[in-house]
Amino acid sequence: MSGVMKRMGMIFRAKANKALDRAEDPRETLDYSYQKQLELLQKVRRGVADVATSRKRLELQLNQLQGQSAKLEDQGRKALALGREDLAREALSRRAALQQQVTDLETQHQTLQGEEEKLTLAAQRLQAKVDAFRTKKETIKATYTAAQAQTRIGEAFSGISEEMGDVGMAIQRAEDKTAQLQARAGAIDELLASGALDDQSGLAKDDIQSELDRLSGGTDVELELQRMKAELAGGSSAQQQAIEGGADRSQPSPQPRDTPRFDKQ
Repeated sequence: MSGVMKRMGMIFRAKANKALDRAEDPRETLDYSYQKQLELLQKVRRGVADVATSRKRLELQLNQLQGQSAKLEDQGRKALALGREDLAREALSRRAALQQQVTDLETQHQTLQGEEEKLTLAAQRLQAKVDAFRTKKETIKATYTAAQAQTRIGEAFSGISEEMGDVGMAIQRAEDKTAQLQARAGAIDELLASGALDDQSGLAKDDIQSELDRLSGGTDVELELQRMKAELAGGSSAQQQAIEGGADRSQPSPQPRDTPRFDKQ
């Protein structure tokens, strides 16, 4: 049971990873990473500003303490000049306490100043990295967009090629059917001419009728040829009449009609 659950979990994670990979857009991922880097850079800059503010506050406190220390020193001098040694000693004691505070603040000031310098340098380096990443991001996005457009054009061209292939196949089928119909029509004409098939229209001729038509046509051609020869040779009209008479003799003479007989009454 445990093995089955592990296998189901692996299949689920594999399919989820595939779905996420299909839904992921590298341009959106790059923009998101760039946005995160800008947020990190903004935090570093805010940290630099906070350190600088703290350093400035320490500087103000140092100036104030140094002013009080100088005032106490001046008061001690004046009290000692007036013969008030006790007041002068008190003033110097307070000045010594202030001086210790000044020393502590100066140490903190130096520490903050060092941190500020480090953060400023880190912000500058991070700014350079962010700028470089932005340039690379735009380059990758442009390349990805161009590749995506090229892929779409290739897919569209491939679809057009497939469509043109289908058109070519349709043309080939039409040509094959046309050739088949032409061959069938020629075969039918040959069969009708040979008499193997009966022509229901009544326009077809049998072999005997075709032969008679051919002989009749040949006779007409021979007569016309003899007439043309006679005209070229300058023959007499008698020859032409003879030729024409021969043509008339070639035709069957009409049969005489029977004369009706009347019997005498």
